Amino acid sequence: MPRTVFCQYEKKETEGLDYVPYPGELGQQIFANVGKAGWAAWLAQQTMLINENRLSPRTPKDRAFLEAELRKFLFGGETDKPAGYVAPGDEA
Repeated sequence: MPRTVFCQYEKKETEGLDYVPYPGELGQQIFANVGKAGWAAWLAQQTMLINENRLSPRTPKDRAFLEAELRKFLFGGETDKPAGYVAPGDEA
């Protein structure tokens, strides 16, 4: 039987993650409070942020930015899209 959590992102009871997806205390918080669909939504958001802002997860400044966005996205509401971002399929 899968583990369930009340997902802070989806605001409903859902299937929990199978493993801690991020290091440290934040990873434990995510594991306890975010479901699989919420984490998948973050991964898509993170990819968009990295691509649109030309971030490098290797640099401390970019990692700090991504972690701040992760906290906002999963626990504090939506994050802003990068300036000029056009969602795929919305091109005119």
